[in-house]
Amino acid sequence: MFVLKLNRSSTVSLPSSRFWLTSSSSSSRSTTIHLLSFPTIIGLTFDSVTSPDSSEIRRLEPRKDTYSGVCSEIPGSSKSTAVSLTESTSRTETINGSHEFKISGYSLAKGMGIGKYVASDTFMVGGYSWAIYFYPDGKSPEDNSVYVSLFIALASEGADVRALFELTLVDQSGNERHKVHSHFGRTLESGPYTLKYRGSMWGYKRFFKRSLLESSDYLKDNCLLVRCCVGVVKSRTEGPRSYNIPVPVSDLGQQFGKLLESGKGTDVTFEVDGESFPAHKLVLAARSPVFRAQLFGPLRNENTECIYIEDIEAPIFKVLLHFIYWDELPDMQDLMGTDLKWALTLVAQHLLAAADRYALERLRTICETKLCEGISINTVATTLALAEQHHCFQLKAACLKFIALPQNLKAVMETDGFDYLKKSCPSLLSELLEYVARLSEHSLTSSGHGKELFADGCDVNGRRVKQRLH
Repeated sequence: MFVLKLNRSSTVSLPSSRFWLTSSSSSSRSTTIHLLSFPTIIGLTFDSVTSPDSSEIRRLEPRKDTYSGVCSEIPGSSKSTAVSLTESTSRTETINGSHEFKISGYSLAKGMGIGKYVASDTFMVGGYSWAIYFYPDGKSPEDNSVYVSLFIALASEGADVRALFELTLVDQSGNERHKVHSHFGRTLESGPYTLKYRGSMWGYKRFFKRSLLESSDYLKDNCLLVRCCVGVVKSRTEGPRSYNIPVPVSDLGQQFGKLLESGKGTDVTFEVDGESFPAHKLVLAARSPVFRAQLFGPLRNENTECIYIEDIEAPIFKVLLHFIYWDELPDMQDLMGTDLKWALTLVAQHLLAAADRYALERLRTICETKLCEGISINTVATTLALAEQHHCFQLKAACLKFIALPQNLKAVMETDGFDYLKKSCPSLLSELLEYVARLSEHSLTSSGHGKELFADGCDVNGRRVKQRLH
């Protein structure tokens, strides 16, 4: 029997028939005894070892590394249990985005008044909307219009949005001597800037002395160019990574599209403006509740093998059918044979009406998006009438906003589309007038100096910064 002393207060007795000495190594301070037991090899470091005849082989000094290896079973002791180790990682990083804001007609904006501003369009970064505010006569009355002010503001709802910012006034001479104020690339003593709520701002009331700006290379052809970079701070926790097998992207739309192109298995034909379009009843019923009622409902057509379609032109129905099978629109320029913006807008208008007729909500939303992107002086009135007739509230709001702008209103009223709007949707005129009135009131209110429009705050340099509430 070997007696192994693990420390000064405990010993373990092992049967000599199951363990035997295989090797030993010694130094002036300690000795390591290696024992072999089938099927497990263990390596232990002991204070002392006593042989079967009870004589101590050697007295050993204590060592910190008192265990190495695994012992499967020791008589008189409990079985060892494996410890499961898990791990996770917290990652904090920024989601970055940039916006370029061109301020044209600087000399006309100058003199608009202290606290009055010109603003960029909103842009999205990190899931939040942002906007740039430029104050030609400065933001604070105490500066007496000596400086121009420049700020970046949170334009959407959010609480405690942490972000890094960079405001750059571009040198337009080509010498790359830009004026840059940046959080990026340096350590911030108090961390990223925190925006408490919608309208919170970061920037500089004394961004640039106006007299120097007007004689500098930053002003060219009466224009200024401002670049803004926003880095929204996001944190996430990652668990243990496992092996991933990539899943191919779904090609269901392609498979159905090829089925339509092949013409195999078609069981219904649509006659549209002298053209025939074969299709599959089950596919149409699955995609459109209107087709489902028309083909399989209790009030279905008597003849479900050949259906005549009215009030839709053949090219529009062809696009509609393409979307039902492929779940995407075809190349509209190739289909129409032109890239003229007004022609593509006209197609989108007709397609929106068809999508609404057959309750294809996704196609309807796609058409709304394309019409919103294509809003212009010549098309906005007819698009507004269409949005009203088909209850497209977001598109309607975008059209009203475009028409109500002072630089657009008169030009839109002189178009043929506006005459059509007055005849087809006269109630919209009163809504438009109300919108214009609200926009004018909003502009006057936001340009004032009342303290109620701002909430106190400060920028990264400790300056007092006020935050817009609207």
